[in-house]
Amino acid sequence: MNSKYLGNLHEMVMTTPTQYWNDSCSVEELTYAIERGATGATSNPTIVLGVLKKELYLWEDHIKKTILENPTWSEIEIAWKVFEDVTVHGSKLLLPVFEREGGKRGRLSIQTNPASYRNSKAMLEQTLYFNSLAKNMQIKVPATKAGIDMIEEATYQGANLNVTVSFTVPQVIAVGEGIERGLKRREAEGKDASKMSPVATLMVGRIDDWIKVVAKRDSIDINPEYLEWCGVACIKNAYKVFKERGYRTRLLPAAYRNFYHWTEFVGGDITLTIPYEWQKKFNDADLKVTPRMDIPVDAKILNDLYTKIPDFRKAYDVDGMKPVDFDSYGATVRTLRGFIQSWHDFVALIREYMLPNPDVK
Repeated sequence: MNSKYLGNLHEMVMTTPTQYWNDSCSVEELTYAIERGATGATSNPTIVLGVLKKELYLWEDHIKKTILENPTWSEIEIAWKVFEDVTVHGSKLLLPVFEREGGKRGRLSIQTNPASYRNSKAMLEQTLYFNSLAKNMQIKVPATKAGIDMIEEATYQGANLNVTVSFTVPQVIAVGEGIERGLKRREAEGKDASKMSPVATLMVGRIDDWIKVVAKRDSIDINPEYLEWCGVACIKNAYKVFKERGYRTRLLPAAYRNFYHWTEFVGGDITLTIPYEWQKKFNDADLKVTPRMDIPVDAKILNDLYTKIPDFRKAYDVDGMKPVDFDSYGATVRTLRGFIQSWHDFVALIREYMLPNPDVK
């Protein structure tokens, strides 16, 4: 393929420090992304459920076989096994990238049980187990208080983390601090940290979604176009802090909603996790790949967001929230509810194979 055919994202990867992942472990979507320079991929209950529904022809026999081979397992145990198998299968597609990049890239993220968001011990145990599934796994834990409490230990024990359910500058800073402590503990004991590549997700689209809800709920008079810039402003502020403090964790913008969530981050030493449909939009767009990460958000936009919307200040300011506040922040609650519901829906899909409806032929 020539570079013109490969599109804008390939040009970005080849000409700037900015990398990108496929925001799915779908075989079709991940293959497309790797061909265009993607160096990783991610999953969560919502994503894997979508993959199963889209590519059920690849997995139906495997689901039935897993049920048959484990006659005493509950639907939850079967669901976790299938969840793991779908993710590990995706990780195999990235192994050539992992080997080419010396282990620094080419990982696939797998998410811990979203219902364990208050339980550091449960998250740590599942993190270490997931880390053993394949050599190029990246483990997703939420930036809740309990999640923040366990990331130092998980990093120290060698798990490459992708800390998610995160929407704000104070959350990603808490992530950067915790991971840095874990890396330094490893190094102090002579343990290798050279191939570790942790990331801190900031779900730019979901913070935009939440601030829009707040603006409507509280009848805040603000230009609606400004509400498209909340996540961009938070990433740019966090990026400046990360560079100043020298965190080895890379920022990972996620949850795409508009073109700013790509164009404004080009040129940053970060990784973008982009859904397949947005990859195609970006690749086909008649736009020049131009570094803009260091260009600040327009002062008028930032000032209106900051002065009119308290929840934006909490998200934007370095000290806008403490870890004890993370769990009750609106975007966190909405996202956890969604992820937990997706996991229940995933289990329900497995139930249909274990206990098919007798009323339907």
